[in-house]
Amino acid sequence: MMVDHWIGGERVTSAVRFDDISPIDGTVLAHVSRACPYEVDLAVEAAERAFDKHWRRTTREQRAEYLHKIADGVEKRIDELAATETSDNGALLRSHVRGVMPRVVHNFRFFADWLVGEVSHPDFDTRGHTNRVSWDPAGVCALITPWNAPLMLASWKIAPALAAGNTVVLKPAEWSPLTASILADITAEAGLPDGVFNVVNGYGVETGQHLVNHPKLRRISFTGSVPTGRAIAQAAAANLVPASLELGGKSPLIVFADADLNLAVQLAVEQYDNSGQVCLAGVRLLVEESVAAEFLAGFLTRADALKQGDPRDPATDIGPLIHRRQLERVDTFVQRAKAEGARVLLGGGPNTDLGGLYYRPTLLTDVRPGSEILSEEVFGPVLTVQTFRREEEAVTMANDTRFGLAATLVTGDRDRAKRVADQLVAGTVWVNCFFVRDLRAPFGGSRESGIGREGGNWSFDFYCDVKNTVSSEQGWRHG
Repeated sequence: MMVDHWIGGERVTSAVRFDDISPIDGTVLAHVSRACPYEVDLAVEAAERAFDKHWRRTTREQRAEYLHKIADGVEKRIDELAATETSDNGALLRSHVRGVMPRVVHNFRFFADWLVGEVSHPDFDTRGHTNRVSWDPAGVCALITPWNAPLMLASWKIAPALAAGNTVVLKPAEWSPLTASILADITAEAGLPDGVFNVVNGYGVETGQHLVNHPKLRRISFTGSVPTGRAIAQAAAANLVPASLELGGKSPLIVFADADLNLAVQLAVEQYDNSGQVCLAGVRLLVEESVAAEFLAGFLTRADALKQGDPRDPATDIGPLIHRRQLERVDTFVQRAKAEGARVLLGGGPNTDLGGLYYRPTLLTDVRPGSEILSEEVFGPVLTVQTFRREEEAVTMANDTRFGLAATLVTGDRDRAKRVADQLVAGTVWVNCFFVRDLRAPFGGSRESGIGREGGNWSFDFYCDVKNTVSSEQGWRHG
């Protein structure tokens, strides 16, 4: 299969291609056009023309109608999108069908409805002058998305950017580009004007780098690693372009002695979801010492029962890692931790029974404070467990990281939940639950986990130029 860019409402081919390989069995899924600066310039120019010619002048209601039509198109093709993305990034097919792709539909519908019904601010008076706040479209937005949940994470950015009246150039991750290409077809079927939505494929170090340095951009939104985030921030600063960066995480999952331990075990095992390739995952298990033995017994029993295998099989719980480089990276972290004295309670290496890119769910203990395995984002099915005795110690341990994306705590005490949540440095804190995201809420990271917030009005504040118009009661013609 050949996959080309989507620029100005048509397919554009590059002279050079790269292979998109399935992590399930190594099959070459597609030969993908690899954008050079020429194609990136074409896409930005097409987006700029569409913005100036048409899109910025559409009404909120018109843009909402387009978004609903895109949602309709996604809904009709859920099975195709789910199967494609599972083949492309190795995540569970059942999760794509039941949760991920329906969430993509919801993302488009949510921002369509929010645009029409919620983006407003009441007028207010200043000494006889009226202040009116409005949200103006900013222009061309560069959206750069990761490979672990390609279409869902892209739609978190695409939907509010289009709803705000902007045009988009999307650069999907080179390891999982296929559903972005299908989405381009869906936008065309929805009647979206040419150039409003564009897709360029390629490697971050060339395609992505040229895109974020483009002088005609008005917004950049990126989800990915901290080093890449730093490079994008530098490019954005050079052109004074606002950037929203959702970066890495090393989140804690704190279990107090008063917690429902069955719930705590369930939530902890959920951190292996998507083979641990989830930036929000609570990979540092912090367990109160008095219940640590009971918790670990339950955790090891449940985690050991997880079935690893082909993600297209409905019975599979954990699929492969996405790429050979990712498997080698994860295993290198684990082997270095073992060499430093960490003890393996579960897993500890590739699944040699399955071969390929399958890595066993791993739990390490006796990890040295300040060690690499506690400090760096592994992005694989690797958890660590430490114990604490006092609440204050748990908070200190949880915050002992340069990241601040998320935190999960499990407790039966409402006062403790509030007290601890207030002290945790994190963009999102989950109490007795995990991975619940309402699009009305702000989403983003603290410290090195990112800059900015998106969701609800926060998205429109980012993707728009917010304007205040002040009017005097003097000087009006009457009659």
